[in-house]
Amino acid sequence: MKDKRRKIILYIIMDIICINFSLLAGIGLWYDGSIPGGYRTVIPYQIWDWYFFIFIGADILCISVYAIFGFYNNLWKYASIEEIFKIIIAETLIYVSIFWFDYFFIKNFVYISLSKRLLFAAMIINSGLCVFSRFGYRIIKRLSNLIGHIISKRMNNKRVMIIGAGKAGNSVIQNIISREKNYENKVAVVVVDDDLSKNNTHINGVRVINGVDDIENIAKSYKIDEIIIAIPSATNQQIKRIFNNCTKTDCVIKTIPPLSDLSEGVKFSVRDVNISDLLFRDEVKLDVKSISGYLKNNVVLVTGGGGSIGSELCRQISRFKPRTLIMFDIYENNVFELYNELRSKYENEINFVIRIGSIRDLKSVETIFNEFNPSVIFHAAAHKHVNLMEQCPCEAVKNNVFGTKNVVFCADKYNADRFVLLSTDKAVNPSSVMGATKRITELLVQKMAANSKTKFMAVRFGNVLGSSGSVIPIFQKQIENGGPVTVTHPEVSRYFMTIPEAARLVIQAAGLGKSGKIFVLDMGEPVKIIDLAKNLIKLSGYIPDKDIKIKFIGLKNGEKLCEQLMMSDEKEGLKAAYHNKIFIAKPLEIDYDKFDKQLENLYNAVLNKPETVLSIIKEIVPNYET
Repeated sequence: MKDKRRKIILYIIMDIICINFSLLAGIGLWYDGSIPGGYRTVIPYQIWDWYFFIFIGADILCISVYAIFGFYNNLWKYASIEEIFKIIIAETLIYVSIFWFDYFFIKNFVYISLSKRLLFAAMIINSGLCVFSRFGYRIIKRLSNLIGHIISKRMNNKRVMIIGAGKAGNSVIQNIISREKNYENKVAVVVVDDDLSKNNTHINGVRVINGVDDIENIAKSYKIDEIIIAIPSATNQQIKRIFNNCTKTDCVIKTIPPLSDLSEGVKFSVRDVNISDLLFRDEVKLDVKSISGYLKNNVVLVTGGGGSIGSELCRQISRFKPRTLIMFDIYENNVFELYNELRSKYENEINFVIRIGSIRDLKSVETIFNEFNPSVIFHAAAHKHVNLMEQCPCEAVKNNVFGTKNVVFCADKYNADRFVLLSTDKAVNPSSVMGATKRITELLVQKMAANSKTKFMAVRFGNVLGSSGSVIPIFQKQIENGGPVTVTHPEVSRYFMTIPEAARLVIQAAGLGKSGKIFVLDMGEPVKIIDLAKNLIKLSGYIPDKDIKIKFIGLKNGEKLCEQLMMSDEKEGLKAAYHNKIFIAKPLEIDYDKFDKQLENLYNAVLNKPETVLSIIKEIVPNYET
């Protein structure tokens, strides 16, 4: 309110100066002879008597007429040609009034004949000054932007569009102006925002345009090279809409972190590609109350604790302060780094333990159970590379099936409270050895749940963005090397989630405590891998098929065009277990005695007849397609 009052006072002072300047300029031009019919003579002293009479009246008249026409309440940043016509009408009214005031009143006191042409000249001058006072900034800014755009092109600067006219957008523009790191050789050309009240305003001299849905046309009109998405408070759905519009252009796309990634005092800045940007949906949140009850002050074991998901599990489990957290892994380097990270963060609050070994070794697994007697087991250890496991099916069976059987056996024998298996959507109607072995582990969990006091459960999810061996790190490496980015098939699609989300789902499922169940995350719509590749290339600062080529190489052994999260029979009786995001799949009935016999045959085949392994897997998992 104070700013508005100050602006009105400033306009009034400026208008008083302008009308007086116009009258004096008219007098000077008339008696200089510049106006046709004027006198080339010294200005007579009577004219100053006339000006003395008109001075206050003209000021009051000008302010009153301007106020009637709404010139002091108008939002001039949105003004159009109509406002110029209003100014001309107002000026005409003012100077006609001055003429009649002179004719009927001032002539009785000042004996001088005042020419209409003098007043007409003053009116033209005052009209020009009024228009310039309201529109001048915009005119100058547009001219300077035009000159700046021409110069930027000649200097090979990247022309940048900023999405978002808030604090983050303003910070980005300031960084560009000051040539901060990562902003060199850039020029801010236009800002796009959905807030209609900001339309045609300016941020640090850069024009703001309303129309996120018109990004493609705006980018063409302004010849944009790069787009920076600067809305850290936006939801995933809003970002998806913006990003979809941005990808219709040939521009490089950058972004700044969401608010959750920014600590207090950190400047808004363009960051490296964050693969969670490609998920475009709200992640599942934790029910802290149900989780803390089974983790706090308990002994927790995470197999595969040094892996992508296993390490994130350890990080999130640590938040709930277990008494002891055991990180069991065959590879010492990653788990040792994780151990140091967690020790430095939680110091003496939690007893962190590393154990190096293989889940294939029953004695090694049982030693851990005998020493620590863990009450909660998260089983993340597995061979998961689809193509590699096609080449080494026996190794997949040894590790995924019988390694899991060892951990399951110990959990039951030592009366653990609960056991959680990390499974995959590739276990549904599997076309790969890896998927088939994970389906067998789901059946193992189901069998043990029917005969044990321990709560056995499985959590099934799709591809994990950024996990070791997943498509994202492969694409990123290919982009770093200049391409090409290899995609198996133009129609291949996958369900995706982030590593933290996968870990949260596993922890949450264990908190629900339903033994014998398979929990499935509602992962939204599957994502086409070709779209993922294009978006990742754009987020990395390149243009697909121009800077980085995309090459189709055909489906690998064991791969499908698309994955499923549930089999058709499992969908019967499907029900939500948590916030309509986590569902429970109906377990299929199996003959457990027959299953035990099949496992025994599979074990013997792995050791003695590896050529029969696939056929035995097919017997156990009839919907496995080799």
